[in-house]
Amino acid sequence: MDNIILIGMPGVGKSTAGVILAKVLNYDFLDSDLVIQKETKKRLKEIIAERGIDGFNAIENEINSRIEVDHTVIATGGSVVYGAQAMAHFAEIGTIVYLKISYEQLDRRLGDLDERGVVHRENQTLRDLYEERTRLYEKYADITVELDGRDVAETVEALTDALQNLS
Repeated sequence: MDNIILIGMPGVGKSTAGVILAKVLNYDFLDSDLVIQKETKKRLKEIIAERGIDGFNAIENEINSRIEVDHTVIATGGSVVYGAQAMAHFAEIGTIVYLKISYEQLDRRLGDLDERGVVHRENQTLRDLYEERTRLYEKYADITVELDGRDVAETVEALTDALQNLS
């Protein structure tokens, strides 16, 4: 299957760049968070409130591991990399692209984790979360695209270049 799966921290622009990339490549676009909300009939915040972070991660892993699409750009939630089953599935159905941003840029974009609705454990700082997830993003990525200093148009251009170089 010929899909492009975007992974990275919350706020890096996976959905924004993904929609534009899909248009440029003549692909479909899918936001995996919206799939989770549709299947559970609940907002992500509600799932976390009811099941806790581990429960949410389990649901996210299970639903993502069943996504079956072709010729689609998939924007994932930032916590998708906690689901080994989902990540193995994504590796089978497409190319995984890590949208990488420096901690400093991310901090400027995100600000307060709670206000932004970012899934994190109690007392976990943005830096803690960044360091924990960065290792996982790097582990699963087929391609890494650096975002620092790039606007959305430049990000999409870098994505198309990186994908062409892979072919």
